[in-house]
Amino acid sequence: MKRSWLLVLAMLPAIALVEASRAPMARADVRLPAIIGNNMVLQAEMPLPIWGIASPGEDVTVTLGEHKATATADSKGNWSVKLPPQKASAKAVTMTVAGKNTLKLEDILVGEVWGGSGQSNMQWSVAASVNKDEEIAKANHSEIRLFLVPQRLSPVPIDDVDAKWVVCSPQTISNFSAVLYFFGREIHKTMNVPVGLIGVSWGGSRLEPWISTEGYETRPELKNELKELNKSKAEYAAARSAYLKTARTWLEGAEKSAAAGQEFGDPPPFPGHPLNNFVAPTAMYNGMVRGIVPFALRGFLWYQGESNRGQGMKYFELKKGLIANWRALWNAGDFPFLFVQLAPYRYDQNEVALPEIWEAQTATLGVPNTGMAVTTDISTIGDIHPPNKQDVGKRLALWALANTYGKKNLVYSGPLYDAMAVEGDKIRVTFKHTSPGLQSRDSKPLSWFSIAGEDKQFYPATATIDGDTVLVTSPHVLKPVAVRFGWNQIAEPNLSNTAGLPASPFRTDRWSDAKNVMAQ
Repeated sequence: MKRSWLLVLAMLPAIALVEASRAPMARADVRLPAIIGNNMVLQAEMPLPIWGIASPGEDVTVTLGEHKATATADSKGNWSVKLPPQKASAKAVTMTVAGKNTLKLEDILVGEVWGGSGQSNMQWSVAASVNKDEEIAKANHSEIRLFLVPQRLSPVPIDDVDAKWVVCSPQTISNFSAVLYFFGREIHKTMNVPVGLIGVSWGGSRLEPWISTEGYETRPELKNELKELNKSKAEYAAARSAYLKTARTWLEGAEKSAAAGQEFGDPPPFPGHPLNNFVAPTAMYNGMVRGIVPFALRGFLWYQGESNRGQGMKYFELKKGLIANWRALWNAGDFPFLFVQLAPYRYDQNEVALPEIWEAQTATLGVPNTGMAVTTDISTIGDIHPPNKQDVGKRLALWALANTYGKKNLVYSGPLYDAMAVEGDKIRVTFKHTSPGLQSRDSKPLSWFSIAGEDKQFYPATATIDGDTVLVTSPHVLKPVAVRFGWNQIAEPNLSNTAGLPASPFRTDRWSDAKNVMAQ
């Protein structure tokens, strides 16, 4: 008996890790995850998954207004139901969840629910944004509800998070995501429906920790990452096996020392899990996202990429994998995934690593039902965190209002590169999203265009608006073959449409050995 208890003590770290992933099962009473609670907003016009924990075999009935659904908890105590779609309503309703005990959830609204994830620019709070005092003071929006997921890493999926829904007010908004809030405020104001906002972000995070194990297993573009993931799991399994031998040796020595009345040392430390770290694949999904799946929502906002700078188009593959993964997890079709193109910033001597991420972000628009807010005109070159988050939220909201909510005749994107054609010593560039017209936002000559011939030497170019196109030329390039626009980490170009939305940087070449002959 003594031997078994000592071994259990040695194994406590591993036991705690397993139990943490099963935390909601600790009690037999009917329980709900934190995402389902008082003050929540339910997504309108979608089936509504409601789930939780009960005693195995226990019948659980969920009632919302006139709608009722019953499920029986399985052998592990898990149960789930789906309530039928509801119409948007600001009239508060009550939900009851009844088994052996009864839970009563109050002040529930029905409207539009959006999540917001990414790194520090998504985490950036209202209190750190421009006009913070005014924004906080006027944040009395009883029909906007906030759910802020705390930061947590985990090598295994955690079925719940330590958070709760709160009503948006000056007392609750300060630390909430500014981009997500300003987006939600715009949706609420324009659509006149309740809005629920779920913040789940972590400053400095790479993209890889936000993808689940299933995402790595099912996406061919993530096969190399899957190999590393499986390698880490195998190494941990081997370390656990080796630990058992070490623990037995310690145990034998400890028993002998104890029998002789001698002191003995503590058990050897249990091996740390290699996936329980800040950059590990799945670590943030497991600790922060898993607990809100599959709560019904309209879509996600994403503001991230700074920590993946240097990966170029590999970032595009990762982002495609993330979008596909989250859409599969929620099982709600190709829900909207709207993201922010990073702002210019002076990182280091590599002037094109950021433009290469811009290129990958623009390519993501090829994934169905995505949208991109360009921010080259609202940056702070010396600060990686531009404080103007109001315009970022509004620009994301334009994509949602036009494409998700069907608002007609709404200009929602700045010019995006479409094609080029050589015309003598000039190149004509055509764009998508030129309506209602092109302009220089500061009325100065168009900036940050460059042009090159076959020698791959880029010269600063003169660019002029010609209808819905731009003509680009340089006296140094008589036979041009390629154009670049804003292709520098500190570029803040002035081309926009007359709605005031900036053009996204682009290049027409894929050269890795091109040179800028003259500075802008």
